[in-house]
Amino acid sequence: MRNIKCGVTDMRKRVFAEVARLAYEGGDYYTRMEKLPYEIVPSDEAASRDSIFLERAIVGERIRLAMGLPLRDMSEHNLLSDGVEESAIAEKYYDPPLVNVIKFACNGCPTTHYEVTNACQGCLAQHCVNNCPKDAVSISRGKASIDQSKCIKCGKCKTACSYQAIIKFERPCQEACGMDAIGQDEHGRAHIDYDKCVSCGQCLVNCPFGAIVDKGQLFQLIHSIKRGDQVIAIIAPAFWGQFGEKVTPGQIVQAMQILGFEAVEEVAIGADLCAVEEADEFMSHVPQKQPFMATSCCPAWSVMAKKEFPGFAPYISMTMTPMVLTARLMKRRYPRCKVAFIGPCAAKKLEASRRTIRSNVDFVLTFEELRGMFEAKHIDFGQIKDIPANYEASAPGVGFAASGGVAKAVEEVIHRVKPDKEVKTVYAEGLRECRQMLRIARAGKYDGYLLEGMACPGGCIAGPGTVQPPEKSKRVLEQYKAAAPKANPLDSDYMSDIHLLHEDSEEWDRVSHH
Repeated sequence: MRNIKCGVTDMRKRVFAEVARLAYEGGDYYTRMEKLPYEIVPSDEAASRDSIFLERAIVGERIRLAMGLPLRDMSEHNLLSDGVEESAIAEKYYDPPLVNVIKFACNGCPTTHYEVTNACQGCLAQHCVNNCPKDAVSISRGKASIDQSKCIKCGKCKTACSYQAIIKFERPCQEACGMDAIGQDEHGRAHIDYDKCVSCGQCLVNCPFGAIVDKGQLFQLIHSIKRGDQVIAIIAPAFWGQFGEKVTPGQIVQAMQILGFEAVEEVAIGADLCAVEEADEFMSHVPQKQPFMATSCCPAWSVMAKKEFPGFAPYISMTMTPMVLTARLMKRRYPRCKVAFIGPCAAKKLEASRRTIRSNVDFVLTFEELRGMFEAKHIDFGQIKDIPANYEASAPGVGFAASGGVAKAVEEVIHRVKPDKEVKTVYAEGLRECRQMLRIARAGKYDGYLLEGMACPGGCIAGPGTVQPPEKSKRVLEQYKAAAPKANPLDSDYMSDIHLLHEDSEEWDRVSHH
């Protein structure tokens, strides 16, 4: 279950709020940081861990990561506030690794195995025994048991059981990782292979112990605002419904101005431009120059494709992502501004850290971190005045937020330009599905297709930085799409001044490539 009220989400919410409050109020960061774990966990008895000291130590590491600081080395004495002067600045990108395991917060869950539950009836048929290829299952005293030393984890016993009495036990973080990047260290605790990790963030929200945490720029963003920088927020289309179904876009704009943002723009306008460029690229390259084309919007998907299928790298669209397109538009329009992308994605933090992107995107925050800013400023949307929303993006541009939406938007553009052209598309959600889609493409079964990949099951509305359950977000997103006045990305108002995206307006060909 995603984004339901639980101890982990409550703790994340509290940490982000306190870090935001610390940044807004300023003062003696050293002393205040040392006190924060006691303010967040004020009791003298542990609520969920072995001791109150362990609970506070975990909260302390969460605070450091939220501020962009590294985990402390627990083998030597150091303060929670060590290095805070390096983060109390207005300009700081993420230092690797982005995704971190707080080792002493990890439960060290058992590794993948099959287990017989009390539902076993010790039946006469003994399908579990008869279907095991390694004689690992036996019946003793009226109940089946599995010899783990013989078991090859094929799952045939589970499939054969008439009572569904055999379960597959899998570590939640490993199950969620579509890159098989999570293993275990010598103590059985989670360990990330960063050569495989693409920072999709699914492990962050699937660890029931909250032991896996990503770094943040929340602290630095607020310092930039306090310094007087012109900070423009560009907000991903997945924001619909994130802060309450009754919270309007106008209220969000008003609330973000209270936070100190100069202006708020929709990333969906960049999605429109992205759809236009990818449509042009697809029509000119497939099948004349390449067998198929894959979309580029999801950074975790595109990094995965390049890692796992390096030969397909030329087939991934060279179009910039909607985040970068929108940021470049803002930078050209307001040369001295700072751009803060706010969305559902952990991988966007990694994307913004690339040298080619840094000059365009200064900060990346998740919806969870933005909610922390709202909490720090005691924003009550019930008391925020609504203002008319300026719907600038097309319905397909907004639809980028859900699985299948990117391919659909590109298809809409192509059909406007060439009504009779057949456009074959396929999409996958979740990195395991994405990898399977590319295996099928490697076999030549998707020649002539447009392939869309989304690292998060459900698309961006199910990203690790979201607040609401994906099914609720999808419902609200569909309502907004229905209200959008533009039916096609080609209707974008930004097509007329798209030259702002380029260094030399005389040499542009729609949208610059990355």
